[in-house]
Amino acid sequence: MMWCQRTDLAAEAWRLWRESAAETSSLRGVRAREGRLGDFPVTEVEILDPAGAEALGKPEGRYVTVDLRPYFADRAGRFSPAAETVAALLTELLPEEGEVFVAGLGNRAMTPDAIGPLTVEHLLVTRHLAQTLPDFRPVSAAAAGVLGTTGLESAEWVEGLARRCGAAAVIAVDALAAREPDRLCASVQLSDAGLVPGSGVGNHRKPLSRETLGVPVVSVGVPTVVEAATLAADLLGGETPPPLAGRGLFVTPREVDARTADLGRLLGTAITMATQQGLSAEDALALVQ
Repeated sequence: MMWCQRTDLAAEAWRLWRESAAETSSLRGVRAREGRLGDFPVTEVEILDPAGAEALGKPEGRYVTVDLRPYFADRAGRFSPAAETVAALLTELLPEEGEVFVAGLGNRAMTPDAIGPLTVEHLLVTRHLAQTLPDFRPVSAAAAGVLGTTGLESAEWVEGLARRCGAAAVIAVDALAAREPDRLCASVQLSDAGLVPGSGVGNHRKPLSRETLGVPVVSVGVPTVVEAATLAADLLGGETPPPLAGRGLFVTPREVDARTADLGRLLGTAITMATQQGLSAEDALALVQ
């Protein structure tokens, strides 16, 4: 019996399907392509209809995954190109005008779940400067914490703040789960399909999407954990691992502290560049620091 391997990445779900189909047929309702943007490999998966959504286990929408391993392999001079790559792809998913609300999801006290709050710390917020700096696009942000510390579903506080701000779009930043250990803290998935907080670790909450919030929701996700049972299944060639073989146990990289701090800075810079067209990575860093 084959094990259903957990992943939040549409690119991995697509590759898993290709492996199971031995690339002998095309997948109805899904369009995918692989390429590069600058130094970084990019995989785009478009889920076009309910058949494609069922096949990959993801909502309909566009999913773009940027492989940042070249950046982490040699960081010298590559921060700006990495931020520019993420910013360029994010810009394609955002409406051209209107205020943007950025929601940093996750628990700041748990390093693998801290990507959202860390990103907000490095973001240029401008909503309060609208009168003095009218050339800046209004951007607001919050990182309110998780249900266990606030008593609020993420969708509740995001919806309330976004409506109060009159946001034209929401960017939701969160940690994800991956299948491949090499992708942990080394990839970014951008999607116009929104996200389901906690789905990566099986703790599904109310979705953040256009349907639930009433405005476009762009998710920015970084895989920080892989389920131990998925690792065991890979070692067994995809077979179902023995009972209790890591189910409910998640593994994260040894250097997760440094990686999440680095990625929070990179994503905050990239979102600033995507919302404030014309700013360079150096400009964004200077304005936030």
